[in-house]
Amino acid sequence: MKIIKRATLAAYRKRNPQAQSGLLYWHKLAKKARWTCLQDVRATLPHADAVRVRSGRTVVVFNVAGNRYRLITAIHYNRQLAFTLMVLTHAEYDREKWKDAL
Repeated sequence: MKIIKRATLAAYRKRNPQAQSGLLYWHKLAKKARWTCLQDVRATLPHADAVRVRSGRTVVVFNVAGNRYRLITAIHYNRQLAFTLMVLTHAEYDREKWKDAL
């Protein structure tokens, strides 16, 4: 996978250093991956979930750093691209306001 918007990860790591190891781990795995569907993603990262947002699109959400953070991505399997959209704390994710933004 080619990771698009690595700056999203870097900015969050800078603001929240405790998330750094988890985000770097995800980046390392995703960069090496050749996912073709959600089942492939789950073979690598079993807690990944597909979530439909208000726009009707589906994003893939990853638990990061021991489930303390959520990494929200848009994966284009056919083009081998993973767009990092946002990183949220567990509490921010649970409020679900992020679904309106996507």
